[in-house]
Amino acid sequence: MQPPIVIVCGPTASGKSALAMRIAEECGGVIINADSRQLYRPLRILTARPTEAEMQRVPHALYGMLEGDAPCSAGAWLQLARMEIDWARARGATPVVAGGTGLYLKALMEGIADIPATPPQTRAAARADWEAMGSRAFHARLAEIDPLLASRLTPGDTQRNLRGYEVWMATGKPLSWWQAQGKAAPYGRNDFEIVSVMPERAELYARCNARFDAMLAAGALAEVKTVLESGLAPEAPVMNIIGVPELSAHLRGEHSLEEAAARARQATRNYAKRQLTWFRHQLPP
Repeated sequence: MQPPIVIVCGPTASGKSALAMRIAEECGGVIINADSRQLYRPLRILTARPTEAEMQRVPHALYGMLEGDAPCSAGAWLQLARMEIDWARARGATPVVAGGTGLYLKALMEGIADIPATPPQTRAAARADWEAMGSRAFHARLAEIDPLLASRLTPGDTQRNLRGYEVWMATGKPLSWWQAQGKAAPYGRNDFEIVSVMPERAELYARCNARFDAMLAAGALAEVKTVLESGLAPEAPVMNIIGVPELSAHLRGEHSLEEAAARARQATRNYAKRQLTWFRHQLPP
């Protein structure tokens, strides 16, 4: 009998990574990342990625594997995660999937629609339209093409707006149409053991604030400075990770460090609130 797939999920700063570590140590498991931010190599501190010492204690997979400008959809993550899960189970090790990116976990448990890949020239054309139109006009155009998808996005969500637009360009059908098509779950419901970490909101917010302050003390500002100096485009995925826009504004002289930190703490709390809502409504019973 194969080991179960343990999912340790919850909002940011909830303590799920520490819990996943304890579970993996107890059962001889492999921790597999399900946090979209921790996929990116340049921001170990600001994404609270496991330290080298932690990764030596227990095998980890899918951490720090992407450069800052590499996109990663839920479908792309699912392909990578399935390889790691199947490899671990084949060796008798328990896969411990840890993270708070709800779309990734939903794809793992329920499957995902088989959306055709978009060719590079289509992606380039979509980005050219976005640059020519600006984010608000581009989002308005997407609302004409795919009103259901656009209703779920803000103009500032560049990656997902572009994704919806380029899928329509490549296939002639809205992304929401593709998402509504039949999908096969990669594993059975009984394969999963779900452990959710859901602190009370006041405690969670306090943890969010304390963790960002700890990130600053550990060198997050220098980390962001290095990313900015690397020459990545403003729309690169890593540039939108919480803390990067706020600390970047400080480095440009637009805010004091304390103002930037206050904005980042607020953004973190807002993100944690959205995650709490998602898990309470979307997590299978």
